[in-house]
Amino acid sequence: SLFVTIKRCAELIGLDSTGFSDPYCKVSLTPITSKAHRQRTSIKKRTLNPEFNETLTFIVPFKDLPKKTLQIGVYDHDLGKHDDYIGGIVLSTAAKDERGKQWTNCIENPGQTFEAWHQLELDG
Repeated sequence: SLFVTIKRCAELIGLDSTGFSDPYCKVSLTPITSKAHRQRTSIKKRTLNPEFNETLTFIVPFKDLPKKTLQIGVYDHDLGKHDDYIGGIVLSTAAKDERGKQWTNCIENPGQTFEAWHQLELDG
């Protein structure tokens, strides 16, 4: 199993008329082979610095992880219309930066925990 903990976000942009957002995270392990490979956190109301502290569990054979990509998107929840995309990140072996290094560490060191801050990007 792969355990992904979303701890918190800092200094998100406010997309609601109040100047705040109602953020949540969508987390996907792609390519998606089951509904359980697409999960999300709870929504945190009226904040730009949400504290999630939520762990999502992905049941996946360890040998498949090098072929997988972890996508994390942060969204602003809106009632009655499409949620706004705030930004996201992608962790994969194809990434040549800290994101690639973190994903490779997870693959090469099963059972260990790796923590990192990641800057959100508009294109994921």
